[in-house]
Amino acid sequence: MGTSSACRGRWQSRLSDMILRQLLRPLLPPLATSCRCACTHGPALKPAIGQESVEVLGRAYPCDDFTNVTPKVLAKVGRNLHNQRHHPLWLLKERIKAHFYSAYTGRSGNPLFSAHDNLSPVVTVEQNFDSLLIPPEHPSRKRGDNYYLNRSTILRAHTSAHQRELVSSGLDAFLLAGDVYRRDEIDASHYPVFHQMEGVRLFSNRQLFCDVANGDELNMFEAAGGRRTPHKQEVHSLEAVKLLEFNLKQTLSKLVRHLFGGDLEVRWVDCYFPFTHPSFEMEVRFRGDWMEVLGCGVMEQQLLNSAGAANKVGWAFGLGLERLAMILYNIPDIRMFWSQDERFLKQFRVDDIHQEIRFQALSKYPALYNDISFWLPAAGERAFHVSDFYELVRGIAGDVVEEVTLLDDFTHPTSGRRSLCFRLVYRHMERTLSQQEVHAVHRQIQERAEMELGVEGRY
Repeated sequence: MGTSSACRGRWQSRLSDMILRQLLRPLLPPLATSCRCACTHGPALKPAIGQESVEVLGRAYPCDDFTNVTPKVLAKVGRNLHNQRHHPLWLLKERIKAHFYSAYTGRSGNPLFSAHDNLSPVVTVEQNFDSLLIPPEHPSRKRGDNYYLNRSTILRAHTSAHQRELVSSGLDAFLLAGDVYRRDEIDASHYPVFHQMEGVRLFSNRQLFCDVANGDELNMFEAAGGRRTPHKQEVHSLEAVKLLEFNLKQTLSKLVRHLFGGDLEVRWVDCYFPFTHPSFEMEVRFRGDWMEVLGCGVMEQQLLNSAGAANKVGWAFGLGLERLAMILYNIPDIRMFWSQDERFLKQFRVDDIHQEIRFQALSKYPALYNDISFWLPAAGERAFHVSDFYELVRGIAGDVVEEVTLLDDFTHPTSGRRSLCFRLVYRHMERTLSQQEVHAVHRQIQERAEMELGVEGRY
């Protein structure tokens, strides 16, 4: 018996969904609801979907109009790759810790720096932004760039969210490592969850000038009426800033040469961060190119004042563990850090954390390419943000998508309507994908883009 085209379309859509669920079940989240929620990994914690709250690490957070965290991202909370023994990120973290422990000791011979690597990634918006003097209108606060549990709670976008609380606890020198979360583009060097490590060191007036001739006559702070310049804050003396900058750059140069080798070329680039001034980025010469590896600077005195350390000055730095590990171990794709493939993991099981590792690349499975193009919503209907499209792709296809690139941005000369065309590169890291599997995933992306983003397909 014949069927109408509408019936055939519904049947094909159901068949596509069945194939998708059966073949890629581990990769797909539940269908969209008004509020997606999930618990983290643990003995009794399983992903959960709720309408009213998001549950993270055993605690429920009420949903509101800012809630945009997804089940796939929440499933990563609690994985703590940086704390899994013999994981490449753990190895790198331990190497950095070992360097600071041995290179910087107090009078008693104990390490000067303490290390913290198990602080919860769930923080308040005040911790993540306000405590770091990030202005309310700063673009880094955008909902499209972060994972909000609600208007007041967020998955931290940087480990610096804990700076004030650690300084407030009385710590003068510490290292901090953890997982951080940002909505980002899709390619071999970007992932919505990555890991940072940062360091902070504070100095009293005596500590800063102890090795300077007539240091007891110098002061870290200027008298009232000081002026902010490109080289210093209004409250700091020029002598104090120059000593802080020298100590900071010397400390970080020793670190990267410890990691990369003594012949490494290093250069410093002036930059801007809301929570340090002056601020710098370090670039290293690696395989013929200059590569930025960390950001740092003299801590804003207002931040220290709010943390109860008004009588001290200090510096801070932050680096991405994945970026450094990809360079050190020649790991080509950031998704590999989440792999359970034994061929990958066994290469990092070494007895000595300082042992040189020559990563042997896994055989690369073939890629499949599919394009998607659509008209954007008309002006005034609803706003389209490309980060929402990236997030939708990640939510459906997970790590099966290797890269998403914009191929074409077209505006119709008559109607003024705008169309975008993206190329999606599908490649599984542990097996060969079939075109049937990829077609099922791609169809879901097309349908959900129309339903959730308000676009009109051109397929």
